[in-house]
Amino acid sequence: MKKHISLLALLCSASAYAEQAPKNIIYMIGDGMGPAYTTAYRYFKDDPSTKEIESTVFDTMLTGMAHTYPDDHTYVTDSAASATALSSGHKSYNGAIAVDTDKKPLKTMLEIAKQQGMITALVATSQINHATPASFAAHNESRRNYDEIADDYIDNKIAGKLPVDLMLGGGTKYYIREDRNLVAEFKQAGYQYSDDFAALKDIKQIPALGLFAPVGLDFALDKNPTRLAQMTDKALELLDKNKKDGFFVMIEGSQIDWCGHANDIACAMAEMDDFAKSIEQAKAYVDNNPDTLLVITADHSTGGLTLGAHGQYKWEAEVVKGVKATAVKLTEQMLASDDLKAIWTANTTIDYTPENQAKLEQAKKLGDKALNLAIKDIISNASFTGWTTGGHTAIDVQVFAHGKGAEHFIGSQNNTDIANKLIGFIKEK
Repeated sequence: MKKHISLLALLCSASAYAEQAPKNIIYMIGDGMGPAYTTAYRYFKDDPSTKEIESTVFDTMLTGMAHTYPDDHTYVTDSAASATALSSGHKSYNGAIAVDTDKKPLKTMLEIAKQQGMITALVATSQINHATPASFAAHNESRRNYDEIADDYIDNKIAGKLPVDLMLGGGTKYYIREDRNLVAEFKQAGYQYSDDFAALKDIKQIPALGLFAPVGLDFALDKNPTRLAQMTDKALELLDKNKKDGFFVMIEGSQIDWCGHANDIACAMAEMDDFAKSIEQAKAYVDNNPDTLLVITADHSTGGLTLGAHGQYKWEAEVVKGVKATAVKLTEQMLASDDLKAIWTANTTIDYTPENQAKLEQAKKLGDKALNLAIKDIISNASFTGWTTGGHTAIDVQVFAHGKGAEHFIGSQNNTDIANKLIGFIKEK
């Protein structure tokens, strides 16, 4: 009798889960976006003329936290191992692209979605074959094998079809090579192709491939502050037109991580702003399409970012807002000019004090690396921004969810739990 009751309960539970399964899934990953980043973004966007500190889109959807450790006791993950966990529901080693610790392929949710007849898409500000997007559509023992990973976007057939119907990001360097022209192969397979971001609006069909830079796109702070938001808007427009059997899309704010590695706070906040605008678009889509689930998380946190430094109980968001270029761009400009003051005052609101002048002039004599570090050191000191590393950290990351099935992502969970819940929804379609 107890066995019959247990079986009935299991069947009822499975039925309820199936009823909750969304038709469409939007999965967004802020690479490197630990809790300090979303906190910093709240203060970065705060209106200092009001007493209240305004909420951001992140604050409206927070549901829980996730553990990011890889499949060993180092505790600190890289993007490949974490993306593999987030795409397949399995822990693996640092550097693994959707393979297990024995280097055997792991089925990803994008591949399962494709098998289920769903339209699939990947959007990133990095090269489209970088660790996070790669871990959804390719399989390789090393994230560094960029050409082999790019090949998988053609060679890794799912039920005889190419795995990804829509790709927007960077990477022409890897897709047009002397040994193989993957772009030509995509065109032959019926994909519309563009390498001109200004012509993003002219992509009218799925399947499509947009590669808008040799590697990653330019930093948001240096060129196009809304390039991810624009790609998100285009992706959702195209997916909506082709959603008969539902769609799965992974959208990555890739360069939050790159700015974190560089310990460049102004760079990071510009990437966060672009990612937040992309999330706002996705949230609006869910509000208009209640059969859709939006889940957002990070693969890890980068840089050991802290708000408040040097024993001071403050963080100067206005200083960060006043920086108009990345340290990379400022370094290039200063190396090419003798008028460091003009460049500094045009791109920051930080006083060009005799101390800062001496620091920059001395660093310039030592070369580009020293100058880059000096620029970031001045900005971090002036804003009371702290960093503990140029790498990743092992802290838990946030989980955000909105739409049909969002309640399943409440609380403390493993990053593999996020994947397994989403895979369960996809399989129930």
